[in-house]
Amino acid sequence: MKRKNVALGGLMLLLTATSVTGLGGWYSAHRQIGELQAQLTELERQEKRSVVLRSVSQQMEVIALQQKDISDEQREEAIQQTRVANEMRQRSEQERQHAQAAEHAALVSEKKALEAQSTAESERLIAEHQRIQAEMAKRTADTLSYIALGRSLGSLSTVQYRSGNKETADLLSYASYFYTDRYHGDLYYPAVYEALTQSSQSRREWPSHNGMLMGLAFMPGNDNKMVTAGTYGEILFHEKSGDRLNSKPIFKDKNFDFRSLYVHPTNGNIYALSRSGHMVVTNEAGKTQIVLLNDIQHPHGLEELSKDQLLIIGDHTMAVYNIAAGKLTGVKQFDARLTFAARHDHKPLVFDDNGKMHKVTSLSNIQTSNVPVKGNVTAFASSNNNGISAYGMSDGTIYFVDKKGKATKYVGHLSRISKLKFNGRRLYSSSYDGTLNLWVTTSEKPEPMTLLNNNDWITFFTFDVSKNYVWTGSRDGNLSEALISIPMMVDKVQKKLKRNFTPSEWNYFIGSKVPYETFVNTATAQHRKEVRR
Repeated sequence: MKRKNVALGGLMLLLTATSVTGLGGWYSAHRQIGELQAQLTELERQEKRSVVLRSVSQQMEVIALQQKDISDEQREEAIQQTRVANEMRQRSEQERQHAQAAEHAALVSEKKALEAQSTAESERLIAEHQRIQAEMAKRTADTLSYIALGRSLGSLSTVQYRSGNKETADLLSYASYFYTDRYHGDLYYPAVYEALTQSSQSRREWPSHNGMLMGLAFMPGNDNKMVTAGTYGEILFHEKSGDRLNSKPIFKDKNFDFRSLYVHPTNGNIYALSRSGHMVVTNEAGKTQIVLLNDIQHPHGLEELSKDQLLIIGDHTMAVYNIAAGKLTGVKQFDARLTFAARHDHKPLVFDDNGKMHKVTSLSNIQTSNVPVKGNVTAFASSNNNGISAYGMSDGTIYFVDKKGKATKYVGHLSRISKLKFNGRRLYSSSYDGTLNLWVTTSEKPEPMTLLNNNDWITFFTFDVSKNYVWTGSRDGNLSEALISIPMMVDKVQKKLKRNFTPSEWNYFIGSKVPYETFVNTATAQHRKEVRR
């Protein structure tokens, strides 16, 4: 039973295995058939696609052939265009070359035109320069001619004045000024200036002192009030009113010998230094104090040291006087003899007889140096603004020293120089020969112009506050005033003119080739004012 069952089981297993195997084969065959059908379907689809592709390819080939034809046509057209472009380029190159040639020709023509223009401009400039030079030469000749005319008229004025023909002299004097001023000549030329001085009658003289007049000082800020001192112990107060000079003594003692004078610029006190060894301190009212100078032998110079101090100079001594304290505060002795004192750079400058000069700031601060010129110096002046100075000598010589230190010798006085003073670059000098001279230091060859000529020594001079007048003192005690302002002289002469030149006078004195001018009428007066401005 058991074997039967085993056999039956094995048979069942075999059938089962056979069934499974057959079923697997069927499935495998069936899958292969499906795959083949799928491949067949794909091949059919690919064949249809190939047919379509062949159709498309044929169409593309047709299109390509058409495009080839078009391309061939375009190539032929491009070749034709290239040929045309080459021809146009060649033609353009030829035209460019022609244009360059034309441009070069134009540049050459332009260059020639510019050269011609430059030549023409040069010739025009040369002609213009020659014209200007001719005009300048003519103006220069006219200027020199009229300046010479002005000087000649000045000389003629002096001759007519001395001959007593003062009316004609006044006309000639004004004409001399008129032409000299119009053509910018030197109004300080001697012939012109002296003619104005004569015609303006600008000098006055008053007897004042019994002895030599040794000093004059103006009262602070007043041109009409002044004080003078002399060798006979006189201190006089003067007040000018018009042409009159009213004088009164405020101190008088013949035992005093005044050599120097100072007026305080603030309080108006008067300080007069006497060679007797005294200093008189007084005022306009005559209130007087006498200061005894025991330690100073023969005092002769008085200079402002500061606003509160005076420097007193004796033969061998310098001393400081304190104004507020009213006494000497210092004394310094010197071996050399101190000859005179002046001012330089707002400080006293004291000279001695050994060729030295001493600039004094204080008694403990004295700068000593050599005098830059040889000889006996008797006067000194300097201009701080212009850096120039002048030394007057005992023989009448003057040395002018410029700012570079170059010394020029001025010869014009005959004896000792008593005073020098600058007014700008004009130098004024007085001398014991009795003359007051003016030197124009800017001239190449300065010559003296005599402003005053006394018959006696001129011991000193000074300007008024306005510097329109110069005042002088002389050995005989006279006090003189002289106008030195050219505009004021001209106004005085103008006011004196009573008539114009007659035609015959014009032709005789001035010349028929010079256009006639009138000097006495409103229009000419206005013109003269404009010329002076």
